[in-house]
Amino acid sequence: MTRFAGFLVGAGFGLAFVLANSGPPLAPTVALVLRVLAVAALVAVIALVVAIGRKPAAEPDPDAPRMRFGVFFGVVLVIEAVALFGGIQVLRMLDAPMQANVAWIALVVGLHFLPLARHWRSRSFVFVAAYMSVLGLAGLVMAFAGYPEWVPFVSGVVTGAGMLTGIVISLAAVNRQAAAAPLGT
Repeated sequence: MTRFAGFLVGAGFGLAFVLANSGPPLAPTVALVLRVLAVAALVAVIALVVAIGRKPAAEPDPDAPRMRFGVFFGVVLVIEAVALFGGIQVLRMLDAPMQANVAWIALVVGLHFLPLARHWRSRSFVFVAAYMSVLGLAGLVMAFAGYPEWVPFVSGVVTGAGMLTGIVISLAAVNRQAAAAPLGT
């Protein structure tokens, strides 16, 4: 099950992005539907992880890239934390609207995937990095251009929904591959 830790962590953050940011200016009904869908996506992620975990695992490919949570990962997380909290302080000093914070968070979290993508040789992380970074940057532009009310939706809800959707699709593909694989491979 530890091989799915990244999926579970990502789904948890995706859910948090949606739950924390699906409020006004969205209509209450739309916000509720988005929250329910996000929770359903998290439940689907957990169900898929359990289903895949019950299937016999294939022999690992010795040449396949592996996620290593060593010193490099720790350094990336420390830099990310400093950038998150330092950037929010800078936004406060610039009198940025509070909504700019979620945009900054999406940007920094997105950017932290770039060194990890290279380190783990994972092209899918490059896509995640670009997706989150673009939405975070778009939110910052919106906040400073005088449209802060929609920043939580763009940089929070859309970011979280995309994360959850990507994880569900990825796990569904892994589940199909595991189901199609002959026993003992």
